[in-house]
Amino acid sequence: MLTRKIKLWDINAHITCRLCSGYLIDATTVTECLHTFCRSCLVKYLEENNTCPTCRIVIHQSHPLQYIGHDRTMQDIVYKLVPGLQEAEMRKQREFYHKLGMEVPGDIKGEACSAKQHLDPRNGETKADDSSNKETAEEKQEEDNDYHRSDEQLFPQEMPSTRYFHTQKPHLWSRDIWGGNVSICLECNSSKLRGLKRKWIRCSAQATVLHLKKFIAKKLNLSSFNELDILCNEEILGKDHTLKFVVVTRWRFKKAPLLLHYRPKMDLL
Repeated sequence: MLTRKIKLWDINAHITCRLCSGYLIDATTVTECLHTFCRSCLVKYLEENNTCPTCRIVIHQSHPLQYIGHDRTMQDIVYKLVPGLQEAEMRKQREFYHKLGMEVPGDIKGEACSAKQHLDPRNGETKADDSSNKETAEEKQEEDNDYHRSDEQLFPQEMPSTRYFHTQKPHLWSRDIWGGNVSICLECNSSKLRGLKRKWIRCSAQATVLHLKKFIAKKLNLSSFNELDILCNEEILGKDHTLKFVVVTRWRFKKAPLLLHYRPKMDLL
């Protein structure tokens, strides 16, 4: 089997912050356009601006800080790709708290210990011991093989991050929606558009209807996502509605998956 090595330099543009030109630390994503920056850089920038530093799209006219979110997946990727970055960042944070005479928060202690214990000195990769692997396997079995993250988050690299699945077991929303995930069935109800090859998806509850429009438009090779309407119970959904909001207000007492229809946009006179 042929393998191809990729230099870190070749992917730097995807894992660095546009504002400080350094590797992403505490990666934070703009929900409107899905561009990612260091949290401290983005918060400081938004104190005087309300647009995305990359594409200049307006995040929100008056409260842009409410439309950004921590992106744990992206941060995990950066830490895995850049050797020693996580350990160096944890050390800087500990030194910062010691300098101010403050107690180091527990999460920083935990992350530092975890990074140190599981660091492989030969290649800089993290490895878990056998006992932890067994515990993890048992936990996954108890969770009915649900491998999705349980925290609400955005996934900027996949517009929105979606995972396909082919079988559905009807169940209520207590486990999924409050755990941060939404199972969706996307059906086409117009002869002018073709159906999706894989209509069953699963994504973050914090993803919006706008993200779904972009996802569908990309899969159908449409020139613009603005050409689409997405409906639930024959009602057109607003582009800023999160999937959690849609489930709670329009599908709360129905069984999963959430059934949504898409069609060409209709201009109402």
